[in-house]
Amino acid sequence: MNLLTIETAAHITTLTLNRPDTMNPLGAAGDGDAFASASDAINADMDVRCVILTGAGRAFSAGGDIKAMKEKSGAFGGTAPEVADGYRNNIHKILRALYSLRVPLIAAVNGPAIGLGCDLACLADMRIAGEKAKFGVTFLKLGIIPGDGGTWILPRIIGEARAAELFYTGEVIDARTALDWGLVSRVVGQGALMDEARALAARVAAMPPHALRQAKNLMRQGRSVSYDAALEMAANAQALMHSTQDHMEGVDALLEKRAPSFTGN
Repeated sequence: MNLLTIETAAHITTLTLNRPDTMNPLGAAGDGDAFASASDAINADMDVRCVILTGAGRAFSAGGDIKAMKEKSGAFGGTAPEVADGYRNNIHKILRALYSLRVPLIAAVNGPAIGLGCDLACLADMRIAGEKAKFGVTFLKLGIIPGDGGTWILPRIIGEARAAELFYTGEVIDARTALDWGLVSRVVGQGALMDEARALAARVAAMPPHALRQAKNLMRQGRSVSYDAALEMAANAQALMHSTQDHMEGVDALLEKRAPSFTGN
């Protein structure tokens, strides 16, 4: 079964992990290519201003395919160098594709997000959880380590100490604990999850598309550059934004006390 279903409407693309019968496992042959293709299409389409990632059925994603691990097949089969390449050329491609999205990404976590599934959610800019959501990075319980860069991702979201607690114990936390720890920004009723995600995405999508992409890039680059470098990048990006019609639309709308209508010009 294809991993992703893709729907685009009103400047918002929704990516749905679509293996509900097996809790949306990741890592089958072609999964990386599916994400890479979707990400490339989104980045190339200036009409898309926000992305929602969610899971079909009762799970967001249970992570790597345990059955494939047992059988040592797919990305988990072969010699050690072959397994490493399976991660590099498929699983890592999934993560790189999400990380490279130039528009804001919302994870609507509808159920368990475990292991690779949790790290996938953590690559989103914003996370909303349904009441049945659970989060865990349970790699050590399987005698493996986070092979998806999770030790780089999770501490940036919830801090070193809490990330260490989750990694070293393999424990799973519920949605309310995730909210308390800052892993998600809100918890909503299960039936309201996608409505909440779409409403947030609509507010994001109302922003000017060029400025939106520039703001995301500056936030991303700001993690690893000096303040002086951040200021220089901001000055250059700001100069470009001042030359757009959307900037003047924003100014006019504020002065005229009306809602702006941004066109991407």
